[in-house]
Amino acid sequence: MSGQRWTISGGGWGMGRLRWLTAGESHGPALIAILEGVPAGVPLSQDDIDRELARRQRGYGRGGRMKIERDRAEVLAGVRWGRTTGAPITVKIGNRDWENWRRLLEPFGKPPPDYRPVTVPRPGHADLAGHLKYGHRDLRDVIERASARETAARVALGAMAKRFLRELGVGIASHVVSIHTAAAEVDVLSLGIAPEEINARADRSPVRCLDPAAEAQMVARIDAARAEGDTVGGVFEVVAFGVPPGLGSYIQWDRRLDGRLAQALLSIPGVKGVEIGLGFQAAEMYGSEVHDEIFYAEGRGTYRETDRAGGLEGGVTNGEPLRVRAAMKPIPTLAKPLRSVDLVTKEEVLAHRERSDVCAVPAAAIVGEAMVALVLADAVLERFGGDSLEAVKRNLAADRG
Repeated sequence: MSGQRWTISGGGWGMGRLRWLTAGESHGPALIAILEGVPAGVPLSQDDIDRELARRQRGYGRGGRMKIERDRAEVLAGVRWGRTTGAPITVKIGNRDWENWRRLLEPFGKPPPDYRPVTVPRPGHADLAGHLKYGHRDLRDVIERASARETAARVALGAMAKRFLRELGVGIASHVVSIHTAAAEVDVLSLGIAPEEINARADRSPVRCLDPAAEAQMVARIDAARAEGDTVGGVFEVVAFGVPPGLGSYIQWDRRLDGRLAQALLSIPGVKGVEIGLGFQAAEMYGSEVHDEIFYAEGRGTYRETDRAGGLEGGVTNGEPLRVRAAMKPIPTLAKPLRSVDLVTKEEVLAHRERSDVCAVPAAAIVGEAMVALVLADAVLERFGGDSLEAVKRNLAADRG
C-alpha cells in the first residue's frame, strides 16, 4: 500500500491521484478549499482562478448576494511564482457579507439576546433532512453549509484542474440548453469551434445560451417567474474536447468514469438528473439509431462519424468529445413561500425565506465545468501518473505512440 494515494471517486474508494476538500459557511468569514495531487510545474495565475469565479457570479436571474460578493481567490500554499509545487494547494475565498453576520455565526460565545433560531424548514432544501440527521434545533446550522455558496470553492479548485488539463490539450466548455420550457436548437459539436470560443460566446449571453432566439425566450421565462414570485430551473451541457481514450475502467463499478461524472454533477446543489450523450433520449430510439459506427482510415486509425455515446463506452473514454448534461430543479426558496411546519410548535406556517435567485442555471453550468474538470484530471493522473507536469506529458505521449 505504500506510495498509493486514495480518493473518493464515483461513490467508492478508488486509486486516484486527486484529493480535495472544501470548508466554510455561506455567511462565515471565508470558504477554504484544498486540492492535493496536482503535479509540480503546472502554470497557474491569479486570473486563471478569479476569471472562473467571476463567470460563476454572472447570469440573468441571480439575486442580491451577487451584488455583495466579488469573489477573489487567495492562494495560501502549493503555488510559487506562478507554478504548482506538487504540494497541496490551499485557497481562501473571503465572504464580504461576513461582517453583517458576525454576531450570529461567531465560533465561540453565546447567541445574541434578540436572536431567534430558524425552526421552519424550507421545502426543497436540506433544512428538514439536516435536522433529522444531525439533530440541529436551529436550522441555521444546516442552511449555512448546505448553501450553494460552497460551490465557489469548487470552481476555484476546478480552475486549477482546467489549467492542468489545458496543458495536456484538453479543453472544457459549457452552455445552457434550456430554461423552463425554452430550449436551444444548437448542436455544439456542429459549430466547429474551439472550447474557448464556445465559452466566450456563451459568456456574452445573459443566460449563457448559444441560440439567440432561445435566449430571448429564456429571459422571458425568468421575468415571468420573478413577477409571480416563483423560480425556474433548466438544463446545461458540459463538453470536453481532446480527452484521451482509456480514462476510467469497466473493471469495477466505482471506477467507471460515467458513474464518477454523474456523482460529481449530482453533488451540485439543485441538480436532479444527469445524462451522457443521447442520455434519456436513447431510451426512446432503436439501437441502430443510437450506437456510433466505427470506421478506419490510414493515418487516422479508427474513428466515428457520430458521438451519440457522448465519448464514453463501458465507463471508459473512447477518444470522442465527452458530452454530459445536467438538469437543475427550480430554486426552492420562493418569494411566495410554500407551506411548512414549525418544528417547535408543530403549527403549519409559511416557509422561512432566505435571499435567493430566480434562476441559477447559467451559474450551475460553470460549477459543472469545474466538477467535470476535477473528475477528468483525477482520471488522467490515475491512468498516466507523474508527479510533475513533464512526467505526465511524457507518459501521455508514450501512450499515444
